Amino acid sequence: MIKSLARAVFVAGLMLTASGVAQAAQDLKPFVLAYETTGDISQAADQVKTKLKNAGFDIAGSYKPYDGALVIAVTDKTLKSAAASTDNGGYIAGQRVTLTKVNGQIQVAYTNPVYYGNAYRITDEQDLNKAFDQLKSTLGFKEAYGTGDDKLTAKDLRKYHYMFGMEYFDDPSHLAEYGSHDEAVKAVEKGLAAGKGGAHKVYEISIPNTDQTVFGVGLTQGCSGDKYIMSRVDKAKIRSTGHLPYEVLVKGKNVYALYARFRIAISWPNLPMIQSSTGATFFNIMCAPNAIEKALTEAAGGQA
Repeated sequence: MIKSLARAVFVAGLMLTASGVAQAAQDLKPFVLAYETTGDISQAADQVKTKLKNAGFDIAGSYKPYDGALVIAVTDKTLKSAAASTDNGGYIAGQRVTLTKVNGQIQVAYTNPVYYGNAYRITDEQDLNKAFDQLKSTLGFKEAYGTGDDKLTAKDLRKYHYMFGMEYFDDPSHLAEYGSHDEAVKAVEKGLAAGKGGAHKVYEISIPNTDQTVFGVGLTQGCSGDKYIMSRVDKAKIRSTGHLPYEVLVKGKNVYALYARFRIAISWPNLPMIQSSTGATFFNIMCAPNAIEKALTEAAGGQA
């Protein structure tokens, strides 16, 4: 009896190990096209929101960054649990469901929490998979996209940076520091409400049992603006609208944002630096990283 039990435990352990290895070796992509439809984008969005609410998701916020695009930020207990599993995990709490009108078709897509969760070094991969399965069963799955011919595994994403000399996940912009977490949150809320730096609040999510609060931030001015950046890099047949909005994380008494050379690149890891057939390159937005950092610093009440 004891030998049988020990054998069962050993076999189960091997199965879990094999599953983990298989998952680590799987190619991951940042976005999923759920389906395509036609008609009015606002009516399509209402249908999507109903599906999400019926599936247990909370609508944290939504906005239209530019004509023909709508972003719906969602969260739930699973995503918050994943965010709480590691320091600075709050970035994963708000996943994006998007509707983008392209050539008369409305592309309904969503971000892949497994992809971004590994990029953000989330500890609880079980929650990431659970969140992905819930989005998939709620909205559907037509195809994953966003890396082109590049192949990125979970292991690759956990040590990702675009190229030599550029920032990793743990090289964020330090926007501001306050006397307490509550003071920092209120300062960010105040700055966003005032539109400082051309920034405004899309959503705010507090992570239970942690000192983390994450804000989704829309940007509107100049080289940091959502429309400016997306018009220059988001030119593929299936759009990557779920890159938006940007996140600002209040961790303890400090305010951070992922540095743009990491945050943008993780959404377009295959985007060339200088030349492409579509004209979409990082060279086209060379001014964006510093402009984004400056805008978010102003919104957080820090010193640019």
